[in-house]
Amino acid sequence: MSENLPATLDIPPAAVPQRGTVAELVAWADSARAAFTIAESLAKASFVPDAFRNKPHEVTAAILTGIEMGLSPMAALRAFDLIKGTPAMRANAMRGLVQSHGHAIWEEDATATRAVVCGRRAGETEVHRSEWTIERAADAQLTGKDNWKRQPKAMLLARATAEACRLTASDVLHGVPYAAEELADGAATETRTVRRRRKPAADQPQEPTSSSTAAEEHSDEDAPASTADAPLWTTDADEESEQ
Repeated sequence: MSENLPATLDIPPAAVPQRGTVAELVAWADSARAAFTIAESLAKASFVPDAFRNKPHEVTAAILTGIEMGLSPMAALRAFDLIKGTPAMRANAMRGLVQSHGHAIWEEDATATRAVVCGRRAGETEVHRSEWTIERAADAQLTGKDNWKRQPKAMLLARATAEACRLTASDVLHGVPYAAEELADGAATETRTVRRRRKPAADQPQEPTSSSTAAEEHSDEDAPASTADAPLWTTDADEESEQ
């Protein structure tokens, strides 16, 4: 029987979903469910940071974000903090991530009143320089915060590091530009979404004016809740509770 077998087997390579396709989205959903399976176990461990303890959904989000940045699941949990519901990397983790892509980040000066951090992209000569002084922090109304009173050198260095990483390799950060230390100080501007309420049909004018038309184009439409809002990963207990 072995004589009838071919000398080699031509096994086609696994198909890789093209970017932006439904197949890619399905593959990502499968990865999310697999990550949630891991997260359910990790969330119970005392080894994970307090922000993720007993929160498998948050652990899943951290793992998936870390995978996009090339981090292992445990490295992602150590690198990310949840600040007011927003994920952010610690400044030292941000620096390590940028350096792992071949870019250079180094300290030029670090004192309790001044921190200078420089960066240079791989293969380039231009140096990006970020300087944070205690005067700059005071102008931003940061020096009155507890962390700045206790450890001004560390806070200045974190600010300069995060800024240098953004200037040097914003493409590496993948939409997580702020360091955890910055968000804790309120670096990100809070945004508010204004939704337009629909008027009753009897009250709506027959022909909307140009101003009302412009308002409709720049406002969010009220949409009913749908199953798209449900998480991709669920447990058996969640399904039983819904029933």
